[in-house]
Amino acid sequence: MLLTTASDETEPTFGAFTDHPLRQEVNDEVHARPYEVLKAPLRVTHLAMLSGRHGAQGDRDAVADLCERFGLEPPDEGAHHLSMDFGRFRLKWERRTEFSTYTFFVDGEFEDPFAAPAIGAVPRNWLDTLPGPRLVGVHLALEPAWFMPRNVEEIVRLFNHNTIIGSHITGGAARVWTDFHIHGDGFSRILLRDVRLRERQAGRAVQRLLEIETYRMMALLAFPVARRANPRLTEIEEQLAGITEDLAASGASDERGLLDSLSELAAHVERINNRTNYRFNAAMAYHALVERRIRELREERVQGLQTIEEFMDRRLAPAMRTCRTVMERQGSLSRRISRTGDLLRTRVDVALEAQNRDLLEAMNRRARLQFRLQETVEGLSVAAISYYLMGLVGYLLVAGRDAGLPLRVELAQGALVPVVVVTVWLLIRFVRTRIARRNREAT
Repeated sequence: MLLTTASDETEPTFGAFTDHPLRQEVNDEVHARPYEVLKAPLRVTHLAMLSGRHGAQGDRDAVADLCERFGLEPPDEGAHHLSMDFGRFRLKWERRTEFSTYTFFVDGEFEDPFAAPAIGAVPRNWLDTLPGPRLVGVHLALEPAWFMPRNVEEIVRLFNHNTIIGSHITGGAARVWTDFHIHGDGFSRILLRDVRLRERQAGRAVQRLLEIETYRMMALLAFPVARRANPRLTEIEEQLAGITEDLAASGASDERGLLDSLSELAAHVERINNRTNYRFNAAMAYHALVERRIRELREERVQGLQTIEEFMDRRLAPAMRTCRTVMERQGSLSRRISRTGDLLRTRVDVALEAQNRDLLEAMNRRARLQFRLQETVEGLSVAAISYYLMGLVGYLLVAGRDAGLPLRVELAQGALVPVVVVTVWLLIRFVRTRIARRNREAT
């Protein structure tokens, strides 16, 4: 049942629910980076500044500084995107995991698409303060449908006579040309011609083209890393093969040295993994985004031109395969070192068990010898104790005879010898039995 009437200005409610603390944040995430509403003619400059994974605050401060210069409200603390009109230009700022993008829009007609780029309206002294090195710089021009169409020679001239890549996109609603080159001003160039684009459709097309260039460059950051890692991996593989051969032919005395060498190789591989793992995984993610954005363009071939998808398949895909191969090679090398280490440790364990077995056998031999020695000592002890006891008994017998007892001392001593010896032997046997029983109880 409704708690408010239809005439109330507030929205009707249906109960006193307790919202999850993250409900609003999670819901707003899908609306966090909307496409711009764009209309030709339009000039766009796009920058991607690689400020690093810990550079978010510096990027946010730079945008806040620009807002203060124009008397506008700065982005909220913790914000990761901003879209704002600065009068002379519009800015769309987005913070990514390790870089920020700054896209500047300037409306108005133009004769040469790249002669007066949008970045010219932005304060130069502010651009100089942007954190991080520039990785991507693109000038994009959006021509309206009513502009006089350019012939092939004019388009090639706009791109300094480089090889042109182009296609129909968004179901034939626009045409795009680019060369994926960095020109003398430090920027790449994209020419987009409106055929029948709607304003939001134009915004999506522009953003996808800029993201393709941005993510392409971010993905390719891993390629030099892969090329540098390859020779070192080859060297480690050769060393591992040598250790494996030595392991098959070496004696027990060599195992300690082999284990040290293997541990050193494992440490080298782990250091390489630590330096490259993030870059390679990021490259795979960026490459997947490039492929997705290309699919979203819905390209159709322009006769005589390579499409963006074909260009990426021929140029970007091989580089990504190289990166993936190096990443898989590192994982395989780590596993091989681990298996060799297990084999070597097993061999060492077997050798130790053999040494322990020999040691136990030696201890058993010593115990048997000690037991025999102990038995010999016990026999001597019985004789010695009996001898001394018989001496005492002799003194007693002599004293009794002198006291008047009718004793024959020698005869009595001879008769008592077996009794004394048997008594001493039994007493020692009893003591040893009690000690052995206590030791068994203790263990």
